[in-house]
Amino acid sequence: MKKLTTFPYHRALVLGLAKSGKAAAELLLDSQIETIVNDYKADENSPEVQELKQKGAKVVTGSHPLSLLDEADVVVKNPGIPYHNAIVDEAVKRGIPVITEVELAGFLHEGNLIGITGSNGKTTTTTLLHAFIEADQQPVSIAGNIGEVASEVARTTAEDETMVVELSSFQLMGIETFRPHIAVWLNLFEAHLDYHGTAQEYFSAKANIAKNQTSDDYLVYNADDNDITSFLSAFKCQLVPFSSKKQVDGSWADEEWIYFKDEKVMAKKDIVLVGEHNLSNILAALAAAKLSGVSNQAVYDVLTTFGGVEHRLEFVTKKDDIYFYNDSKATNILATSYALKAFDQPVVLLAGGLDRGNDFDGLIEYLSGVKSMVVFGETADKLTDAGEKAGVESIYQVETMDEAVRKARQSAVSGDVILLSPACASWDQYRTFEERGNKFKEAVHKL
Repeated sequence: MKKLTTFPYHRALVLGLAKSGKAAAELLLDSQIETIVNDYKADENSPEVQELKQKGAKVVTGSHPLSLLDEADVVVKNPGIPYHNAIVDEAVKRGIPVITEVELAGFLHEGNLIGITGSNGKTTTTTLLHAFIEADQQPVSIAGNIGEVASEVARTTAEDETMVVELSSFQLMGIETFRPHIAVWLNLFEAHLDYHGTAQEYFSAKANIAKNQTSDDYLVYNADDNDITSFLSAFKCQLVPFSSKKQVDGSWADEEWIYFKDEKVMAKKDIVLVGEHNLSNILAALAAAKLSGVSNQAVYDVLTTFGGVEHRLEFVTKKDDIYFYNDSKATNILATSYALKAFDQPVVLLAGGLDRGNDFDGLIEYLSGVKSMVVFGETADKLTDAGEKAGVESIYQVETMDEAVRKARQSAVSGDVILLSPACASWDQYRTFEERGNKFKEAVHKL
Protein backbone atom coordinates (compact mmCIF):
# COMPACT_ATOMS: atom_id res chain seq x y z
CA MET A 1 0.00 0.00 0.00
CA LYS A 2 1.47 3.32 -1.10
CA LYS A 3 1.89 6.23 1.30
CA LEU A 4 2.15 9.99 0.85
CA THR A 5 5.84 10.85 0.55
CA THR A 6 5.70 14.29 -1.11
CA PHE A 7 2.60 15.70 0.58
CA PRO A 8 3.63 19.23 1.70
CA TYR A 9 1.59 19.35 4.92
CA HIS A 10 2.30 17.86 8.35
CA ARG A 11 -1.01 18.41 10.19
CA ALA A 12 -4.34 17.66 8.55
CA LEU A 13 -7.94 18.23 9.58
CA VAL A 14 -10.28 15.76 7.85
CA LEU A 15 -13.73 17.34 7.76
CA GLY A 16 -16.58 14.86 7.34
CA LEU A 17 -16.17 11.14 7.79
CA ALA A 18 -18.27 9.08 5.35
CA LYS A 19 -16.44 6.92 2.84
CA SER A 20 -14.03 9.48 1.42
CA GLY A 21 -13.20 10.98 4.82
CA LYS A 22 -12.40 7.61 6.33
CA ALA A 23 -10.16 6.69 3.37
CA ALA A 24 -8.37 10.05 3.53
CA ALA A 25 -7.84 9.81 7.29
CA GLU A 26 -6.42 6.28 7.06
CA LEU A 27 -4.05 7.33 4.27
CA LEU A 28 -2.85 10.38 6.22
CA LEU A 29 -2.35 8.35 9.39
CA ASP A 30 -0.47 5.60 7.54
CA SER A 31 1.73 8.34 6.05
CA GLN A 32 2.67 9.58 9.53
CA ILE A 33 0.75 12.85 9.14
CA GLU A 34 -0.83 14.21 12.32
CA THR A 35 -4.58 13.86 11.71
CA ILE A 36 -7.73 15.26 13.30
CA VAL A 37 -11.12 13.99 12.12
CA ASN A 38 -14.16 16.18 12.68
CA ASP A 39 -17.70 15.00 11.88
CA TYR A 40 -20.83 16.69 13.18
CA LYS A 41 -23.12 13.67 12.86
CA ALA A 42 -20.82 10.71 13.57
CA ASP A 43 -21.42 8.51 16.59
CA GLU A 44 -18.51 8.77 19.02
CA ASN A 45 -18.82 5.04 19.77
CA SER A 46 -19.14 3.81 16.19
CA PRO A 47 -16.63 1.18 15.00
CA GLU A 48 -15.13 3.51 12.37
CA VAL A 49 -14.50 6.27 14.92
CA GLN A 50 -12.92 3.81 17.35
CA GLU A 51 -10.78 2.36 14.57
CA LEU A 52 -9.43 5.79 13.60
CA LYS A 53 -8.69 6.58 17.24
CA GLN A 54 -6.73 3.34 17.57
CA LYS A 55 -4.70 4.36 14.50
CA GLY A 56 -3.78 7.60 16.25
CA ALA A 57 -6.35 10.13 15.04
CA LYS A 58 -7.96 12.74 17.24
CA VAL A 59 -11.71 12.48 16.50
CA VAL A 60 -14.17 15.24 17.39
CA THR A 61 -17.90 14.69 16.87
CA GLY A 62 -21.09 16.64 17.55
CA SER A 63 -19.78 20.11 16.61
CA HIS A 64 -17.26 21.96 14.42
CA PRO A 65 -14.98 23.82 16.87
CA LEU A 66 -13.06 26.54 15.04
CA SER A 67 -10.17 25.93 17.42
CA LEU A 68 -9.38 22.73 15.48
CA LEU A 69 -7.92 24.96 12.77
CA ASP A 70 -5.17 25.97 15.21
CA GLU A 71 -3.85 22.42 14.84
CA ALA A 72 -4.05 22.11 11.04
CA ASP A 73 -1.95 23.09 8.02
CA VAL A 74 -4.57 21.77 5.58
CA VAL A 75 -8.26 20.83 5.59
CA VAL A 76 -9.32 17.71 3.67
CA LYS A 77 -13.03 18.32 3.15
CA ASN A 78 -15.80 15.89 2.27
CA PRO A 79 -16.96 17.07 -1.19
CA GLY A 80 -20.56 17.41 -0.03
CA ILE A 81 -19.76 19.94 2.72
CA PRO A 82 -20.37 23.45 1.31
CA TYR A 83 -17.87 26.26 1.53
CA HIS A 84 -20.28 28.37 3.59
CA ASN A 85 -19.87 25.84 6.43
CA ALA A 86 -18.46 27.86 9.34
CA ILE A 87 -15.22 25.92 9.78
CA VAL A 88 -14.54 25.83 6.03
CA ASP A 89 -15.25 29.54 5.74
CA GLU A 90 -12.88 30.24 8.63
CA ALA A 91 -10.15 28.08 7.08
CA VAL A 92 -10.41 30.06 3.85
CA LYS A 93 -10.21 33.34 5.78
CA ARG A 94 -7.07 32.11 7.56
CA GLY A 95 -5.46 31.05 4.29
CA ILE A 96 -5.47 27.35 5.21
CA PRO A 97 -5.76 25.26 2.04
CA VAL A 98 -9.08 23.37 1.70
CA ILE A 99 -8.79 20.29 -0.53
CA THR A 100 -10.80 17.16 -1.28
CA GLU A 101 -9.46 13.62 -1.06
CA VAL A 102 -9.02 13.38 -4.84
CA GLU A 103 -6.05 15.73 -4.39
CA LEU A 104 -4.41 12.99 -2.31
CA ALA A 105 -4.87 10.52 -5.18
CA GLY A 106 -2.83 12.83 -7.38
CA PHE A 107 0.13 12.49 -5.02
CA LEU A 108 -0.06 8.67 -5.12
CA HIS A 109 -0.83 7.59 -8.68
CA GLU A 110 2.20 7.39 -10.96
CA GLY A 111 0.63 6.06 -14.17
CA ASN A 112 -1.71 7.52 -16.78
CA LEU A 113 -4.36 9.52 -14.90
CA ILE A 114 -7.59 10.35 -16.75
CA GLY A 115 -10.12 12.69 -15.14
CA ILE A 116 -13.67 13.01 -16.47
CA THR A 117 -16.16 15.75 -15.65
CA GLY A 118 -19.29 17.34 -17.06
CA SER A 119 -22.81 18.23 -16.03
CA ASN A 120 -24.24 15.05 -17.60
CA GLY A 121 -22.86 11.73 -18.80
CA LYS A 122 -19.89 11.36 -16.43
CA THR A 123 -20.72 7.88 -15.20
CA THR A 124 -21.48 6.47 -18.66
CA THR A 125 -18.29 7.95 -20.14
CA THR A 126 -16.12 6.84 -17.23
CA THR A 127 -17.52 3.31 -17.39
CA LEU A 128 -17.15 3.18 -21.16
CA LEU A 129 -13.55 4.42 -21.17
CA HIS A 130 -12.60 1.94 -18.46
CA ALA A 131 -14.12 -0.82 -20.61
CA PHE A 132 -12.17 0.32 -23.71
CA ILE A 133 -8.85 0.21 -21.89
CA GLU A 134 -9.66 -3.10 -20.20
CA ALA A 135 -10.67 -4.66 -23.55
CA ASP A 136 -7.26 -3.60 -24.88
CA GLN A 137 -5.74 -5.68 -22.06
CA GLN A 138 -4.05 -2.69 -20.43
CA PRO A 139 -4.00 -2.48 -16.61
CA VAL A 140 -6.72 -0.04 -15.56
CA SER A 141 -8.72 0.98 -12.47
CA ILE A 142 -11.81 3.14 -11.98
CA ALA A 143 -12.51 5.57 -9.14
CA GLY A 144 -13.94 8.87 -7.98
CA ASN A 145 -17.52 10.08 -8.00
CA ILE A 146 -18.57 6.75 -9.52
CA GLY A 147 -18.34 5.14 -6.08
CA GLU A 148 -14.72 4.08 -5.45
CA VAL A 149 -12.71 6.53 -3.35
CA ALA A 150 -9.88 7.80 -5.56
CA SER A 151 -7.24 8.10 -2.85
CA GLU A 152 -8.01 4.54 -1.71
CA VAL A 153 -7.77 3.09 -5.23
CA ALA A 154 -4.55 5.00 -5.93
CA ARG A 155 -2.84 3.30 -2.98
CA THR A 156 -2.66 0.03 -4.91
CA THR A 157 -2.30 1.14 -8.56
CA ALA A 158 0.79 0.02 -10.48
CA GLU A 159 3.25 2.29 -12.25
CA ASP A 160 1.98 1.24 -15.70
CA GLU A 161 -1.71 1.33 -14.74
CA THR A 162 -4.25 3.79 -16.07
CA MET A 163 -6.60 5.26 -13.48
CA VAL A 164 -9.93 6.63 -14.76
CA VAL A 165 -11.53 9.04 -12.28
CA GLU A 166 -15.03 10.53 -12.44
CA LEU A 167 -14.91 14.03 -10.96
CA SER A 168 -17.73 16.24 -9.69
CA SER A 169 -17.60 20.01 -9.37
CA PHE A 170 -17.57 19.50 -5.59
CA GLN A 171 -14.34 17.50 -5.86
CA LEU A 172 -12.74 19.80 -8.42
CA MET A 173 -13.26 22.89 -6.27
CA GLY A 174 -10.87 21.34 -3.78
CA ILE A 175 -7.73 20.74 -5.84
CA GLU A 176 -4.39 22.52 -5.74
CA THR A 177 -1.96 20.38 -7.74
CA PHE A 178 -4.15 17.53 -9.06
CA ARG A 179 -3.19 17.06 -12.70
CA PRO A 180 -4.72 14.45 -14.99
CA HIS A 181 -2.59 13.54 -17.99
CA ILE A 182 -5.85 13.37 -19.96
CA ALA A 183 -8.81 15.49 -18.87
CA VAL A 184 -12.26 14.99 -20.40
CA TRP A 185 -14.85 17.78 -20.25
CA LEU A 186 -18.20 16.52 -21.55
CA ASN A 187 -20.62 19.43 -21.35
CA LEU A 188 -21.64 22.34 -19.17
CA PHE A 189 -25.11 23.29 -17.91
CA GLU A 190 -26.10 25.32 -14.89
CA ALA A 191 -26.33 22.97 -11.91
CA HIS A 192 -25.74 22.74 -8.14
CA LEU A 193 -26.32 26.47 -7.67
CA ASP A 194 -27.47 25.77 -4.10
CA TYR A 195 -23.88 24.63 -3.43
CA HIS A 196 -21.85 26.93 -5.68
CA GLY A 197 -23.96 30.08 -5.37
CA THR A 198 -23.49 31.25 -8.96
CA ALA A 199 -23.26 29.65 -12.38
CA GLN A 200 -19.83 31.22 -12.86
CA GLU A 201 -18.47 29.58 -9.71
CA TYR A 202 -19.85 26.22 -10.87
CA PHE A 203 -18.34 26.67 -14.35
CA SER A 204 -14.98 27.65 -12.83
CA ALA A 205 -14.99 24.57 -10.60
CA LYS A 206 -15.45 22.37 -13.67
CA ALA A 207 -12.62 24.22 -15.46
CA ASN A 208 -10.28 23.25 -12.62
CA ILE A 209 -9.91 19.85 -14.27
CA ALA A 210 -7.41 21.40 -16.68
CA LYS A 211 -5.92 24.21 -14.61
CA ASN A 212 -2.72 22.32 -13.68
CA GLN A 213 -2.16 20.63 -17.03
CA THR A 214 0.95 21.41 -19.06
CA SER A 215 1.85 21.14 -22.74
CA ASP A 216 2.53 17.43 -22.14
CA ASP A 217 -1.13 16.82 -21.23
CA TYR A 218 -4.43 16.65 -23.13
CA LEU A 219 -7.90 18.11 -22.70
CA VAL A 220 -10.62 16.23 -24.56
CA TYR A 221 -13.45 18.75 -24.83
CA ASN A 222 -16.91 19.12 -26.36
CA ALA A 223 -16.50 21.34 -29.43
CA ASP A 224 -20.31 21.66 -29.62
CA ASP A 225 -20.52 23.37 -26.22
CA ASN A 226 -19.87 27.11 -26.42
CA ASP A 227 -19.58 27.49 -22.66
CA ILE A 228 -16.68 25.03 -22.62
CA THR A 229 -14.90 26.53 -25.63
CA SER A 230 -14.97 29.94 -23.93
CA PHE A 231 -12.51 28.58 -21.32
CA LEU A 232 -9.96 27.08 -23.73
CA SER A 233 -7.67 30.08 -24.11
CA ALA A 234 -6.76 29.85 -20.41
CA PHE A 235 -5.32 26.33 -20.68
CA LYS A 236 -1.72 25.29 -21.49
CA CYS A 237 -2.48 21.70 -22.53
CA GLN A 238 -3.01 20.14 -25.96
CA LEU A 239 -6.65 20.47 -27.02
CA VAL A 240 -8.45 17.47 -28.53
CA PRO A 241 -12.06 18.19 -29.56
CA PHE A 242 -14.97 15.82 -30.02
CA SER A 243 -18.20 16.56 -31.87
CA SER A 244 -21.35 14.71 -32.86
CA LYS A 245 -22.26 17.48 -35.34
CA LYS A 246 -19.17 18.29 -37.41
CA GLN A 247 -15.74 17.03 -38.45
CA VAL A 248 -13.02 18.04 -35.97
CA ASP A 249 -9.37 17.22 -35.37
CA GLY A 250 -10.31 14.69 -32.72
CA SER A 251 -13.24 12.27 -32.50
CA TRP A 252 -16.39 12.87 -34.55
CA ALA A 253 -19.21 11.16 -36.40
CA ASP A 254 -21.09 11.38 -39.66
CA GLU A 255 -24.26 9.57 -40.64
CA GLU A 256 -22.52 6.18 -40.92
CA TRP A 257 -19.20 6.12 -39.04
CA ILE A 258 -17.37 7.30 -35.95
CA TYR A 259 -13.84 8.58 -36.49
CA PHE A 260 -10.70 9.57 -34.65
CA LYS A 261 -9.14 12.32 -36.74
CA ASP A 262 -9.03 10.90 -40.31
CA GLU A 263 -9.34 7.28 -39.22
CA LYS A 264 -12.61 5.35 -39.49
CA VAL A 265 -13.07 3.48 -36.21
CA MET A 266 -16.39 1.64 -36.66
CA ALA A 267 -19.86 1.84 -38.18
CA LYS A 268 -22.51 3.59 -36.09
CA LYS A 269 -25.06 0.87 -36.92
CA ASP A 270 -23.00 -1.63 -34.88
CA ILE A 271 -23.18 0.45 -31.68
CA VAL A 272 -25.78 -0.85 -29.23
CA LEU A 273 -25.69 2.18 -26.89
CA VAL A 274 -28.40 4.49 -28.23
CA GLY A 275 -29.20 8.19 -27.99
CA GLU A 276 -27.63 11.41 -29.30
CA HIS A 277 -26.39 12.23 -25.80
CA ASN A 278 -24.67 8.85 -25.62
CA LEU A 279 -23.02 9.40 -29.01
CA SER A 280 -21.27 12.40 -27.45
CA ASN A 281 -20.23 10.26 -24.47
CA ILE A 282 -18.88 7.61 -26.85
CA LEU A 283 -16.86 10.15 -28.84
CA ALA A 284 -15.38 11.63 -25.65
CA ALA A 285 -14.37 8.20 -24.37
CA LEU A 286 -13.02 7.28 -27.82
CA ALA A 287 -10.70 10.30 -27.91
CA ALA A 288 -9.31 9.55 -24.45
CA ALA A 289 -8.91 5.88 -25.37
CA LYS A 290 -7.01 6.64 -28.59
CA LEU A 291 -4.72 9.03 -26.69
CA SER A 292 -4.08 6.09 -24.33
CA GLY A 293 -3.09 3.77 -27.18
CA VAL A 294 -6.29 1.69 -27.29
CA SER A 295 -6.89 -0.26 -30.51
CA ASN A 296 -9.92 0.12 -32.76
CA GLN A 297 -10.68 -3.56 -32.22
CA ALA A 298 -11.03 -3.02 -28.47
CA VAL A 299 -13.37 -0.08 -29.10
CA TYR A 300 -15.44 -2.20 -31.50
CA ASP A 301 -15.62 -5.11 -29.06
CA VAL A 302 -16.98 -2.85 -26.33
CA LEU A 303 -19.41 -0.77 -28.40
CA THR A 304 -21.04 -3.84 -29.93
CA THR A 305 -21.84 -5.20 -26.46
CA PHE A 306 -21.88 -2.26 -24.00
CA GLY A 307 -25.50 -1.58 -23.03
CA GLY A 308 -24.88 1.47 -20.88
CA VAL A 309 -24.99 2.14 -17.17
CA GLU A 310 -27.56 -0.04 -15.43
CA HIS A 311 -31.15 1.24 -15.61
CA ARG A 312 -30.20 4.19 -17.89
CA LEU A 313 -31.20 3.19 -21.43
CA GLU A 314 -29.45 -0.07 -20.65
CA PHE A 315 -29.35 -2.58 -23.50
CA VAL A 316 -30.58 -5.86 -22.04
CA THR A 317 -30.61 -8.35 -24.92
CA LYS A 318 -31.76 -9.07 -28.46
CA LYS A 319 -34.24 -11.92 -29.00
CA ASP A 320 -35.71 -12.82 -32.41
CA ASP A 321 -34.30 -9.53 -33.77
CA ILE A 322 -36.25 -7.58 -31.11
CA TYR A 323 -34.20 -5.23 -28.91
CA PHE A 324 -34.91 -4.89 -25.17
CA TYR A 325 -33.89 -1.74 -23.24
CA ASN A 326 -34.18 -0.99 -19.52
CA ASP A 327 -34.62 2.70 -18.73
CA SER A 328 -36.17 2.27 -15.28
CA LYS A 329 -34.32 5.37 -14.05
CA ALA A 330 -36.67 7.46 -16.24
CA THR A 331 -38.90 8.59 -13.37
CA ASN A 332 -40.33 11.64 -15.14
CA ILE A 333 -41.70 12.70 -18.53
CA LEU A 334 -38.50 14.49 -19.59
CA ALA A 335 -36.35 11.39 -19.08
CA THR A 336 -38.80 9.22 -21.03
CA SER A 337 -38.89 11.76 -23.86
CA TYR A 338 -35.08 11.49 -24.17
CA ALA A 339 -35.37 7.71 -24.32
CA LEU A 340 -38.03 7.78 -27.03
CA LYS A 341 -35.97 10.22 -29.12
CA ALA A 342 -33.09 7.75 -29.04
CA PHE A 343 -34.78 5.23 -31.35
CA ASP A 344 -35.59 5.31 -35.06
CA GLN A 345 -37.21 1.85 -34.89
CA PRO A 346 -40.85 1.26 -33.85
CA VAL A 347 -41.13 1.14 -30.05
CA VAL A 348 -43.30 -0.90 -27.71
CA LEU A 349 -43.31 1.29 -24.59
CA LEU A 350 -43.74 -0.05 -21.04
CA ALA A 351 -44.67 2.80 -18.70
CA GLY A 352 -46.43 3.60 -15.45
CA GLY A 353 -45.95 3.85 -11.71
CA LEU A 354 -46.59 6.24 -8.86
CA ASP A 355 -49.20 8.94 -9.49
CA ARG A 356 -47.81 12.31 -8.42
CA GLY A 357 -50.88 14.14 -9.66
CA ASN A 358 -49.50 15.25 -13.02
CA ASP A 359 -50.98 14.43 -16.42
CA PHE A 360 -48.93 13.06 -19.31
CA ASP A 361 -49.86 15.51 -22.06
CA GLY A 362 -46.20 16.56 -22.19
CA LEU A 363 -45.34 13.07 -23.42
CA ILE A 364 -47.81 13.05 -26.33
CA GLU A 365 -45.53 14.65 -28.94
CA TYR A 366 -42.86 11.99 -28.28
CA LEU A 367 -45.21 9.03 -28.80
CA SER A 368 -45.26 9.30 -32.60
CA GLY A 369 -42.80 6.40 -32.97
CA VAL A 370 -44.61 4.20 -30.42
CA LYS A 371 -46.59 1.39 -32.05
CA SER A 372 -48.08 0.09 -28.81
CA MET A 373 -48.03 0.80 -25.07
CA VAL A 374 -48.21 -1.50 -22.09
CA VAL A 375 -49.13 0.50 -18.99
CA PHE A 376 -49.32 -0.39 -15.31
CA GLY A 377 -49.45 1.04 -11.80
CA GLU A 378 -51.35 4.02 -10.43
CA THR A 379 -50.91 6.05 -13.62
CA ALA A 380 -52.18 3.40 -16.06
CA ASP A 381 -55.39 5.31 -16.89
CA LYS A 382 -53.58 8.63 -17.40
CA LEU A 383 -50.99 7.03 -19.68
CA THR A 384 -53.76 5.30 -21.62
CA ASP A 385 -55.37 8.70 -22.13
CA ALA A 386 -52.07 10.21 -23.35
CA GLY A 387 -51.52 7.27 -25.71
CA GLU A 388 -55.01 7.60 -27.18
CA LYS A 389 -54.51 11.34 -27.76
CA ALA A 390 -51.24 10.55 -29.54
CA GLY A 391 -52.92 7.96 -31.75
CA VAL A 392 -50.96 4.96 -30.44
CA GLU A 393 -52.36 1.90 -32.23
CA SER A 394 -52.63 -0.52 -29.28
CA ILE A 395 -52.66 0.16 -25.54
CA TYR A 396 -52.79 -2.59 -22.90
CA GLN A 397 -53.21 -2.30 -19.15
CA VAL A 398 -51.58 -4.98 -16.97
CA GLU A 399 -50.89 -5.58 -13.28
CA THR A 400 -47.37 -7.04 -13.13
CA MET A 401 -44.02 -6.69 -14.87
CA ASP A 402 -44.16 -10.30 -16.08
CA GLU A 403 -47.49 -9.59 -17.76
CA ALA A 404 -46.11 -6.36 -19.22
CA VAL A 405 -43.11 -8.06 -20.81
CA ARG A 406 -45.20 -10.94 -22.19
CA LYS A 407 -47.75 -8.56 -23.70
CA ALA A 408 -44.98 -6.38 -25.15
CA ARG A 409 -43.37 -9.41 -26.79
CA GLN A 410 -46.70 -10.39 -28.34
CA SER A 411 -47.01 -6.88 -29.79
CA ALA A 412 -43.50 -6.72 -31.24
CA VAL A 413 -42.12 -7.94 -34.55
CA SER A 414 -38.61 -8.25 -35.98
CA GLY A 415 -36.73 -4.93 -35.79
CA ASP A 416 -38.85 -3.44 -32.97
CA VAL A 417 -37.61 -2.07 -29.66
CA ILE A 418 -39.25 -3.03 -26.36
CA LEU A 419 -38.49 -0.17 -23.98
CA LEU A 420 -39.16 0.09 -20.24
CA SER A 421 -39.18 3.85 -19.64
CA PRO A 422 -41.85 4.41 -16.97
CA ALA A 423 -42.04 8.25 -16.80
CA CYS A 424 -43.03 7.68 -13.15
CA ALA A 425 -41.50 6.87 -9.79
CA SER A 426 -41.59 3.22 -8.77
CA TRP A 427 -42.92 3.43 -5.23
CA ASP A 428 -46.45 2.24 -5.90
CA GLN A 429 -45.15 -1.27 -6.69
CA TYR A 430 -41.38 -1.29 -6.02
CA ARG A 431 -39.08 0.09 -3.37
CA THR A 432 -36.67 1.59 -5.92
CA PHE A 433 -36.29 2.13 -9.65
CA GLU A 434 -33.42 -0.38 -9.49
CA GLU A 435 -35.77 -3.07 -8.21
CA ARG A 436 -38.22 -2.24 -11.00
CA GLY A 437 -35.48 -2.45 -13.64
CA ASN A 438 -34.25 -5.76 -12.29
CA LYS A 439 -37.79 -7.18 -12.40
CA PHE A 440 -38.00 -6.12 -16.03
CA LYS A 441 -34.72 -7.82 -16.88
CA GLU A 442 -35.75 -11.00 -15.06
CA ALA A 443 -39.00 -11.06 -17.02
CA VAL A 444 -37.15 -10.54 -20.31
CA HIS A 445 -34.78 -13.43 -19.63
CA LYS A 446 -37.76 -15.69 -18.82
CA LEU A 447 -39.07 -15.32 -22.37
